[in-house]
Amino acid sequence: MTVFSKTKYHLQSLCCGTVLADQYWELYCPNTAERGLLRAIYDSRQLVVDQSLQGLYRFSSWLPICKTLNGSAAPVTYKSIALAKELGLTNLYITFNGYWPEKGAFMSTGTFKECEAYTVCARINNNPEGVMVVASAGNTARAFAKVCSENKIPVLIVVPEDNLNALWFDQEIDPCVKLIAAASGGDYFDAIHLSNLACQTAGFYPEGGSKNVARRDGMGTTVLSAVSTIGKIPDYYFQAIGSGTGAIAAWEANLRFIEDGRYGSNKMRLMLSQNAPFLPIKDAWDIDSRDLLPFDDDIARHQVELIAAKVLSNRKPTYGIVGGLYDAMKDAGGDIFAVSNEEGANAAELFRDLEGNDLEPAAAVAVASLIQAVKEGFVEPDATIMLNVTGGGIVRFKQEHKITYLKPQLVFPLNPDPQMVQEKIKALFQN
Repeated sequence: MTVFSKTKYHLQSLCCGTVLADQYWELYCPNTAERGLLRAIYDSRQLVVDQSLQGLYRFSSWLPICKTLNGSAAPVTYKSIALAKELGLTNLYITFNGYWPEKGAFMSTGTFKECEAYTVCARINNNPEGVMVVASAGNTARAFAKVCSENKIPVLIVVPEDNLNALWFDQEIDPCVKLIAAASGGDYFDAIHLSNLACQTAGFYPEGGSKNVARRDGMGTTVLSAVSTIGKIPDYYFQAIGSGTGAIAAWEANLRFIEDGRYGSNKMRLMLSQNAPFLPIKDAWDIDSRDLLPFDDDIARHQVELIAAKVLSNRKPTYGIVGGLYDAMKDAGGDIFAVSNEEGANAAELFRDLEGNDLEPAAAVAVASLIQAVKEGFVEPDATIMLNVTGGGIVRFKQEHKITYLKPQLVFPLNPDPQMVQEKIKALFQN
């Protein structure tokens, strides 16, 4: 870990414009019940890429951090030749997050969730000492476990029991990381419920998810990589979404680049995708509803069981809140695609054959949506397109490394007694 001159920035509430300093892990506007997202406003209005810093910290001028941590890797952007030719595109750029040594990509967890974890854990400044709580469908859990383990940051990670196969590592995890799970049959929403109970316990505080400016701006480094490599703001941005946080982050980075003034003044159209039949965001967007449509919890859980990209299974996405995904898409424009498991599998095979690496299922959904968009004429052949490959190289990484799995200390039923949960969680960190 390296302490350096803290990035200069302040926070601004998107619901009322309130400006505040980032001192104690602020996640909400303090002045209004109609809470919107906070946004980091950086003193450096132009991006400064500092090549002397490791990994994603080269983008520290637009990251809300007060230190750097060891081990980070940055997203890598390159111009596609084979896939672009197959799709008839002349300016397709792939931003790859994962393991691909030949491309200079060294994210050992295989996903862009490392960008979140290394930024969130470097934001910790005056926050009182305690245990950070992270809820995840899988990939985020793996990233935070890695970063917290390597940097001895106490953390409680909460996942659905059915997603425990996502908790793989190439090194043993430090005891400062504790893992609990929502019983089989549950999903990400159930993990969030458990994490909320934990955060009501003295000594525990929420990581914050999409409300944490560090998480969003960490994810936004994918766009910082793309724009600084391409030399301009792309016309289209493709990504698969669960919570929608990555797409919000892309939009916010886009707005900063417009203010920067050196890369153009356009807004990337947000071309997003979900894994059918789990389509809560698409269903709301298709009828121009700021609110998600009502759905039965049991039906939603069943839909989650059916999809291949489990990490896209968020039943409470950051959609209707002020500054959320609805506002981002209204401002930037775009669309949301439904991608079947078969379409995702076919896209993964095509990417592997043409580009040369394996894809994480959510990234395959994004590639499939690009294929759909081309076939349906949503993008021009000469448009500058950024394809955010949010995870890849996992198959190869596992082949080249000895893998170990993290087991949960506790598994809770889907509707647990809150007091029992809090007592058992507190005891985990007293032993």
